[in-house]
Order: sequence, then structure tokens, then C-alpha cells
Amino acid sequence: MRKTNIYKTKIFPDIQNQTDSRKVSIDKVGVKNIKYPIIVADKHNKCQPTIAEINLFVDLPHHYRGTHMSRFVEVLNQYHKENFIDNLEEILKEIKNRLKADAAYLELSFPYFIIKKAPVSKIASSVNYDCYFRASLKDVFEFWIGVKVPVTTLCPCSKEISDYGAHNQRSIVSVWVHYTEFVWLEDLIELTEQSCSCDIYPLLKRVDEKYVTEKAYDNPMFVEDIVRELSIKLSKDSRIMHYDIEVESYESIHNHNAFAKKSE
Repeated sequence: MRKTNIYKTKIFPDIQNQTDSRKVSIDKVGVKNIKYPIIVADKHNKCQPTIAEINLFVDLPHHYRGTHMSRFVEVLNQYHKENFIDNLEEILKEIKNRLKADAAYLELSFPYFIIKKAPVSKIASSVNYDCYFRASLKDVFEFWIGVKVPVTTLCPCSKEISDYGAHNQRSIVSVWVHYTEFVWLEDLIELTEQSCSCDIYPLLKRVDEKYVTEKAYDNPMFVEDIVRELSIKLSKDSRIMHYDIEVESYESIHNHNAFAKKSE
């Protein structure tokens, strides 16, 4: 006797598409932490393959009970090719269409590697930075890029009041920019490292350690100083329309962190 494939003949109910009577709309619903291979533009090597974590969302009107989570991944897999980043607007358009949404959002984070030479010995080594893309599409498409840059800060107050020495620490500078003309990740990283007591290196010999220690001592900065210095640099760059800067210092002599932020 021939068996019927019930998965082909059975009609499954669309629960997500049911009407919800609570009249509560939701700003963002979707999927998070999708691991996905991408290729990003590299200033010195043309391109760099990396692995991203992707979040995809849409808004949800009050009359829908839920959204169709699988459709996010279906759309994403349609654009699995080298120019994935160039198609972010098209991806969001397709997500809006497939999910019948008014707005769609994409968040993407990935490690990005740069070869950096030690300041004196010039030994080259690879250092990674956490980088981010953020895109949204409602009435218009918006795109931001971001970097998190570890730096050294040395406390101006500690230097001023001490007979010798001064406390210093690692700080994290987070920068987001919305631009009119293309901005390299390397450009943002370089501007950030120029705005601190001293930048951080993956590999240092003794001559290099002497250099970075003395450079930080000669260039003391509060978190407020870094925000102001970087703000001035970004404001002078005609490519950049808007920016967000956050600096968090992991204090070496306190049980708390210092923090400063500016948006423009």
C-alpha cells in the first residue's frame, strides 16, 4: 500500500500570523548571533575575510502575534557572496518585503586584523580590533560603521601630584560614524590612536616598552581629553556627518571605571 507523505499534504497553521488583540506594537523582533562568513574592505590588502555575528530585526505592528524568524535566515542566505556588505540595503528591502514590515534593522560585528609595527624595534605583528556595521531601512537607508580601540591612558592628576610615577591603565574607545563618503576602518582606528596617551601594540621588546611608557607619561589624558581630541578630529573630516564617541577607562587604582561620551 502506497504511503502518503503527510509533510507534503498537511497544511500547518500560521501561528505567527494570527491576530493579536492586546494592541501592543513591538519596536524590534528578530534573530541574534548568527555566525556568518563575510569579506570586508581592507585598506592595504583590498579585502579581508572574517566571521561576523549578525542580528536581524523588523518592527512588529500590534495586530500581528509574531514574526517569521526563519525568513530572516532565508533572506540572509540569498546574499552569501563576496559583495555581501555592498548589498545591505537590498537585504533590508527584502526583509521588509518578506516580513511585511515598515522597518528593518541589521547589526553586524566582526574581528578585523591589522599588521602593526612596534615603535622602535619595528617588529611586525597582527593585532585585532572589534568592528561593527549597523544598517536600518524605514523611509531611508542609514549605515554606520564602528570600531572599539584599546589604548593607554595616563592620569594627569596622578602625574601632577606625585613626586615620581603616575598611574596608567588600558582604556577602550568606541567610535561610530555615519558618513557621506567611504571611510576606512583603518582611518577610524588611526584617528583614535592619535587621540590617547599612547596606543597599544601586540608585541613589544624592551626598547619598545621604554618608548611607550615614556610616551604615555609625556602625554597624560583623562577620558574627557580623549573624547575632546577625537571629536575635533572627526569634526574636521568632511566625509563624516555624525559620530558617537565613548571612552571607558579600566582604572588601575580604583574599583570603578571612568567614562565619557559625546555624540554629534
